[in-house]
Amino acid sequence: MTARVEVNGRRYAAPTAPTAVVCLDGCDPRYLDDAFERAIVPRMAEMAAQGVYALGRSQLPSFTNPNNLSIVTGAPPDVHGLPGNHCLALDGGEVQLDDPRFLRAPSIHARLHAAGLPVLAVTTKDKLRRLLAAGDVPCVSVERAGDIPIDGLDRASDALARPVPGIYDWEASPYALELGLALAERLGTRLLYVSLTDFVQHTEPPGSALSDRFLRRLDELVGAFLDRGWRLGLVADHGMNGKTTADGRPNVRYLSDALAAAGIAGSHVLLPITDPHVVHHAALGSACWVYVSDPADVARAAEAIAALAGVEEVLTGDAAARDLRLPRDRIGDLVVLADTDTVLGKTAAEHDLSALGAPLRSHGGRHEQAIPLLLSERPSPAGARLLAAGATNADVHHLLIGLEA
Repeated sequence: MTARVEVNGRRYAAPTAPTAVVCLDGCDPRYLDDAFERAIVPRMAEMAAQGVYALGRSQLPSFTNPNNLSIVTGAPPDVHGLPGNHCLALDGGEVQLDDPRFLRAPSIHARLHAAGLPVLAVTTKDKLRRLLAAGDVPCVSVERAGDIPIDGLDRASDALARPVPGIYDWEASPYALELGLALAERLGTRLLYVSLTDFVQHTEPPGSALSDRFLRRLDELVGAFLDRGWRLGLVADHGMNGKTTADGRPNVRYLSDALAAAGIAGSHVLLPITDPHVVHHAALGSACWVYVSDPADVARAAEAIAALAGVEEVLTGDAAARDLRLPRDRIGDLVVLADTDTVLGKTAAEHDLSALGAPLRSHGGRHEQAIPLLLSERPSPAGARLLAAGATNADVHHLLIGLEA
């Protein structure tokens, strides 16, 4: 088909060959750089040689939901509406941003699907499934592959002859790719999106045995797609850094405790990394919102937080909405970003650090914005200029099937 669609200010064409974009959740560029240097990922090295391997940037905050939505909409959070995994509701309660009603822009897949192109999305984490499915995009998750029907299958998992791994199993991400390929071939999919999970990256640094095992399997699956004629774009939603003290404990600044010590009452610290997967990060990331009940206390709250070691930036909500391109109504009076080694929490009593299965590795700030962009084909001259100017993960579909850069 020759469908052309406009999505969030950009134009896209139906791909001439089956095309897949894979979000390598939490894949800091250091994982791939190390793997390339030690020659353990030959198919991805082949991709880099024949296509493009470049450094890009994630959206801020560097969390999963806002960046996955930026990848599939080709737009920043102030367009698609999701600044984090959580926001504060009008009634003062915290709400997980996992429902399509929170979206303010359509995805590229939804618009091409409406134009008649066979599309598919597969996510490892179920928290993304309904968001990626917005606009009637067929979508399954690994977490629920055993009970979601698709295309005549009682269970999506029936497409593969092996058990569904758990969300805290390193094989969950490879399974998502296997499932995506099997279902795409069954459905005749022309545009596929697969979103992995960052359990391995939260658990292990580059060069570790588990990381190598994961990357080798990822490389084999990349090869399986290439051998079947797929065009590929590999990108990440965010990077990853160790966030521990010298003795291996999580390096946390508890902002609610700091505000209480400064005599500021009625504040609400919201951690937008929060999601159902506490073993990954114990809801500790390097960006958060702070709501201050008395407007007269905002400047004093900003001063108290900025004085904490490891706090790198304290922006007003207006400045953050403008400079970071966030929806103003879904962030706080203050937006706080931490440095490379630090995460932000509420109070020491509210975080169960015993749930962490390894020394804390997390993300959310500027220091986890660096991401890999790996394309199986060289882009157009306009795409090359976009890469040279500094592409973000919101540009990956544009580099593969965009009509203009």
